Amino acid sequence: MRSMLDRPPYGARDDAEFLAEMKRLDEHHRRGCPVYAAVHPQARCAESIEQIPFLHIGMFKHFDLRTNFRGASFARTLRSSATSGTMPSRIALDLESSKAQSESTQAILQDFIGDERRPLVILDSSKSLRARGEISARVAAAMSLRSLASEMRFVLEVDGESEAMAFSALEEVIEAHASIVVYGFTSILWKVWNPVDWPEALSRKVSNTRIDFVHSGGWKKLEAERVDRSTFDTRLLASCARGSRVTDYYGLVEQAGIIYPLCSEGFRHVPIWAEVLVRDPFTGATVTGESGQLHLLNVLAKGAPYHSVLTEDLGRVVEGPCPCGRIGRRFELIGRMPRAELRGCANV
Repeated sequence: MRSMLDRPPYGARDDAEFLAEMKRLDEHHRRGCPVYAAVHPQARCAESIEQIPFLHIGMFKHFDLRTNFRGASFARTLRSSATSGTMPSRIALDLESSKAQSESTQAILQDFIGDERRPLVILDSSKSLRARGEISARVAAAMSLRSLASEMRFVLEVDGESEAMAFSALEEVIEAHASIVVYGFTSILWKVWNPVDWPEALSRKVSNTRIDFVHSGGWKKLEAERVDRSTFDTRLLASCARGSRVTDYYGLVEQAGIIYPLCSEGFRHVPIWAEVLVRDPFTGATVTGESGQLHLLNVLAKGAPYHSVLTEDLGRVVEGPCPCGRIGRRFELIGRMPRAELRGCANV
């Protein structure tokens, strides 16, 4: 794992090295996690990445999946958002994995927005950090960017179900810096970032600021309002200085530290310490060039068996080099499987 994280995220990967690490993790979780051992009681002689055992994503809603090992230190539990009446996923976060996951997120995002340390403006309330024992997906996604930040500012005022921009907090940052990073969940960013309706002086200052917008989360609410990606990006970029960008990434609580930003050509690239397979929803067989159920793997998961997870998302792996110049596997995210449980608007 360590040697992979020391390399650039997008390049030629040694598949034999990746397979060996995944097999080691499979045995590690079988020894330390009783639930995983019950599902996969015997080691499989995997001769390819496709043969690595996996858990369905729904397992993390119903079972305490935690892998105990010598020196393990668990800090918090990462909790996914969930719609009303549904159960959230819970992921046990050990300190060793958390450190690797932070490095992973940093390396991936630096490839898209650069490594310049700038103020990070978070469209959330600082009150969201005060929960003990568990951390929500919404907070975890924001905090995963802190290694890229020279400082952090929370600029959302929350009163019950109402959310509004704290103009004074935002103005303090913009007055002192010509370039910032703004992070928010997709639906929240669309809801609160609209400088046309802000005080005129603040709108004028924003228009002279170069901004890297980074957002994640489902598009369900925006699809209901018939807001597509082009409309979304256009409104954001119309409010700020030339050179500003919008980066949308896909990721899951059950794959902490692995994110898939959308490149300029409309694809999502797989870092060398992860893998994306596509499986036929009916047979479970891997398919190439066709859409199917996404199976996500990574080598960063030590404290719980989320190293190999079958999701409820649909996608298609695309072969060949990408015009954006990144090397390695890439895929298209198509959407949710029919009748799959809806995740909350704040899913990572």
